[in-house]
Amino acid sequence: MNQFKWYAVYTYPRHEKKVFEQLVLREIESFLPYYRALHKWRNGCRVEVQIPLFPGYLFVRIRLHEQLRVLQVPNLVNLIGFGGSPVALPTEDIEALRAVLSTLKAEPHPFLKVGDRVRIKSGCLAGIEGILLRKATGFRFVLNVDLIMQAASVEMSAEDVEPIAFVSHPRAPSPAVGMVRVS
Repeated sequence: MNQFKWYAVYTYPRHEKKVFEQLVLREIESFLPYYRALHKWRNGCRVEVQIPLFPGYLFVRIRLHEQLRVLQVPNLVNLIGFGGSPVALPTEDIEALRAVLSTLKAEPHPFLKVGDRVRIKSGCLAGIEGILLRKATGFRFVLNVDLIMQAASVEMSAEDVEPIAFVSHPRAPSPAVGMVRVS
């Protein structure tokens, strides 16, 4: 209980930067992953902006008994957990995320997990649907943060798969879809 551990915190929408600034002022170690995007204003000006990689979330490194200090920050909703108890994130996940963001370009990506139905978006298999058996390696690396069900894709030339919502109706014929291994 006296060990410093990383926890995900949830903020009010679009308040991630304000919460981060408050945590820094209170000398609470925190991490707000962001990515850079080109934003075009109505007047035609283009500006590069920093946008939180996981909207509504950031990370703090605290001892669990210090959670009250975190919860007192304005615009911060709660620490993420189950059954009313915050759940610590593996330190390796935060270190990996920091390493990726310091060296590679990252951007938000739909949360994917093994077993999800996906559609191939490009290449010779474009349009084929199936079950994601394995996350792509080499050309695409999707970093999932399971606790907050968010993910980020590392820089790629094109996105190869997209999640699809499939609702089967009892009388509807089931589509002829095979298993697709994405690699």
